[in-house]
Amino acid sequence: MYKKTAMYQIIIISTLILLSLTGCSKMKKNTEIVIGVAWPFEANKDLFNEGIDLAVKEINSSGGIEGRKLRLLKKDDGSEVALGMTIAQSFAENKEVQAVIGHQNSFISIPTSTIYDNAGLVMLSPASTAPELTKKGYKNIFRNIPSDDEIAKQLAIYLSEQGYERMVIYYSDDSYGNGLANAFEDYAKSQGISIVDRFNYYTSIEDLKRLYKRWQAFGADGIFIASNLSLGGQFIFDAGQGAINLPFFGGNSLDSLRLSEIGGNAAEGTIIGSIFNPYAEGSEIDRFVKSFVKEYKQMPTSYSALGYDSVKLLSAAIAKSDLDDPSTVAEELRNLGKWQGVIGTHEFDENGDDIGDLVVLKKMKNGIFQYVER
Repeated sequence: MYKKTAMYQIIIISTLILLSLTGCSKMKKNTEIVIGVAWPFEANKDLFNEGIDLAVKEINSSGGIEGRKLRLLKKDDGSEVALGMTIAQSFAENKEVQAVIGHQNSFISIPTSTIYDNAGLVMLSPASTAPELTKKGYKNIFRNIPSDDEIAKQLAIYLSEQGYERMVIYYSDDSYGNGLANAFEDYAKSQGISIVDRFNYYTSIEDLKRLYKRWQAFGADGIFIASNLSLGGQFIFDAGQGAINLPFFGGNSLDSLRLSEIGGNAAEGTIIGSIFNPYAEGSEIDRFVKSFVKEYKQMPTSYSALGYDSVKLLSAAIAKSDLDDPSTVAEELRNLGKWQGVIGTHEFDENGDDIGDLVVLKKMKNGIFQYVER
């Protein structure tokens, strides 16, 4: 009898301990909201990290999300596909993660999108512009930056308004370069602009000089660059060395002061399609810029604003979702409708594309970008 009583006591105590531990675990889980962030933090000192941190600080100082503190779980993907896939899988398996911000590179976002969508986990990219990203029919994949299609469209309209008629396209043979080049060619033609040459390779400056003679024969009046910053900047430098006297235009990948460092004097006058004008009128923009400068003692970059808006957008959607079911975040993100951020008015369509009016044009002058009035 004593042995049975002792056994029952042990069972009851063990059960109470187990329930207590479970309760503590559940309480700990429910005290915060976790958003995963995948980004090449170490390699890119673009103030993106400062932008997302500022958003978290503001949210938590205002009571968090439904009374829960927001925490970012940051992982550096090193701009590597394999590492990005590993990080995506770790986020998908982490039951605390409510949504993910990332990745920067389209060549990582595109393959990882399958992992996130299969897990029912929202991935919101502040930088991947390749059209392919949102053409798979996935309901959990979003971007809060205009796609290459929209950037190319706005540049083509501007060039047409400025009287350009015959353009050359230089592009990199990857998902970003091909996507942007194709989009620009289509929209340029719709605006009455002819593409007189399109190429992705040259062997030397002398080779560029020979190409320039052909472009002159065709009456080319500008060169559109669809490539990453390193390749695009090097092409501009080489074109300058070859005395190629044509203006350059490009997409958001060239939106960096390093363009002047890489391209040299030839980069002067380059016009790009990008996002975020910190000098634009608007209370939300003004408040953000002042807060950022106060916190970090420098002006925010486009990536700062994109990161900031990413955190705020997801937080707004998560607050309306079932906090115990991350798969409900996607629907609430779409249900936000027209949502005012610091880079403009965001609005997501069924594909997860941001169709808000977000594109701005910038022109490099004296080594810095100035905003083009339209």
